[in-house]
Formats: sequence, C-alpha cells, structure tokens
Amino acid sequence: MRNEIEIVLTGIKPTGKVHVGNYIGAIKPALQIASAGTSTALYFIADYHGLTFIQNRSEFRDLSYGIAATWLALGLDPEKVIIYRQSDVPEIFELSWILSCLTPKGLMNRAHAYKAIADKNEQLGVEPDTGVNIGLFTYPVLMAADILLFQSDRVPVGKDQIQHIEIARDIAEAFNRNYGDTFKLPGYIVDEQTSVIPGLDGRKMSKSYANTIPLFESEGELKKLINKIKTDSTPPNEPKDPATSTIFLLYSEFASQEQIEQFRAKFREGISWGEAKQELFHVMNTYLEGPRKRYNELMAAPEQIDRILSEGAKKARAMAAPMLEKVKSRIGRYR
Repeated sequence: MRNEIEIVLTGIKPTGKVHVGNYIGAIKPALQIASAGTSTALYFIADYHGLTFIQNRSEFRDLSYGIAATWLALGLDPEKVIIYRQSDVPEIFELSWILSCLTPKGLMNRAHAYKAIADKNEQLGVEPDTGVNIGLFTYPVLMAADILLFQSDRVPVGKDQIQHIEIARDIAEAFNRNYGDTFKLPGYIVDEQTSVIPGLDGRKMSKSYANTIPLFESEGELKKLINKIKTDSTPPNEPKDPATSTIFLLYSEFASQEQIEQFRAKFREGISWGEAKQELFHVMNTYLEGPRKRYNELMAAPEQIDRILSEGAKKARAMAAPMLEKVKSRIGRYR
C-alpha cells in the first residue's frame, strides 16, 4: 500500500496572524521539504478547523487569506506543490463523519486541546464543558481525515502536536481492523531543535500568551517587538551564552551560517543586549523585506489567492475522490 513517492502534508489553522514561532516550527521545515522536490507535498489552509475559535465573518475571511498569502510570499510554488483550502475539498468532511463513527469518545476526552479547557474549567469551579463546542471536541477526527484521505506518509508538526498524528494512527488502525487494510499509518516530522520557540517573555511563543512576533509586521513594529524580548541581567562586555538566548535562537533561523558564527563570537566576547537586539532586527528585517512586500500585494488582491487555491483544490480532489470511493466501498456504501 506504499507509494513510490512519499506524500508529505502540512496544514495551518487560521486563528491569528502567522508569527515567527509558526514560521520556524512549521512553515520553514515544510518549505524545505517542498524545495527538495523528492515528495508529493500538500499544503492546506485549515479554515474549518479555525471555526472552532474564530466565528466572526470578516476575521475568519482575512485570517484564511493571510495563511495562504504567507505560504506564497515565502516562496511556496503552486506549480510544484498542491496548495488548497480545506473547505474546498468536501471529501474531507464526508470522511470525517465516517471516521467519527469508529472513534471512541474516550479518545477525544484525552485530546490535549479539550483536556486543557476541561482542566481549566475544573480549576475555575465551572462545568467541565463550559466554552467547548462540538467542533473543538471532535476536531482531532477532522484532522485525521485531513491526513488519512491523502494517504500521507509524514506530517511536519511541532512537538506539542504529535498527539494528533498518534490519534490519526489510532483511528486508521481501528478502520483497518474492521474493514481491511485501507489507510496508511502516517508518521510525523519534528525538528527537536526548534520544537519550542520562546516568545517575548521567554515562555513558548503563542497567541494565547500574547508574546508573539507576527511575521509580516511593519519594519517599525518589528523593531519595537524585538526590543521587548526578555533578557537576563548579564551586563555589557560580559560573555553571554548563545545556547540559552532567545535572541541568538531567532537570529540563527534568519541568518547565514557565516553570520551565525560571527554572532556567536560576539556573544562570547560580551555583546550588549541592546546591540544583540539591533543585529537580530537587521537580519530578520533583511530576510523578511521581500516576502513582506509580496504578502501585502497578495492580501490586496485576494482574487489571485482564490485562483491559486481553486487550482490546488482541483488537484487535491483528484487525489481525494478515489480514496473516498474506496472507503465507501469498504463500509458497504455501494458495490
């Protein structure tokens, strides 16, 4: 049941502006896979996943376009990969219902996102399911459908997302046991070096902590945010450890190897935090200047994005439809 060419699938949920943590942890590794050209690479905007939190029409629309514009501005080539909007592939949602009928509720009870809300509600002394909609509770099943429908071999994820791949495997195994060998069991790709990207306050960079650096902020805003990065009390001229520095970690993701080694030497020599932040701003702004311009152009012309995503959806559906037919045949839907 294995394909000669590996299938790698990546999706991002539009629940806020794409930030530097998203780029380093998920987008950059996925772009490297695409540029290698050794696999069939699928990239999707997980817009219906976003509905679990974003239920404002204009915000939902803008954030969904923003995800697509981000991928394209950073160099994703729609001629070489398949990029599509989740909601443009109805086969995903039909498969999601089929899979949900084989998924134990207990498995969903253990999903991290639901469990975190339930635990927080318990601490607050309110009903465990307060603020939980059915979409949030069952979205690991929809994610499994996203992955399994395309017979994905690997899915690039952050370390905190590994559970979703494990759930997809559990669901696939349950289907295969009941109906015969149908779904491929997906694996995951995690960059252990960048699995947790620190934010402005030193905690994991996350929208929920309001400590992010949005990827395409203006030059002035980018500089302001970088200046807010928390540092220790090591005085100027004292050696600093690059291995524990948020500034050095971020710099390393946007600089050349030669620049990184020069910056490492400056840390050992005792660069001041102010100077280190200035160098980080320079390397990030230089790297993002072109993509930022392209992103703004795309956001001003959403019809370009619609055209690209529509073409991508045709390619995605050409892969999805035969697989869904196979699944429906297995469950006895017809033939």
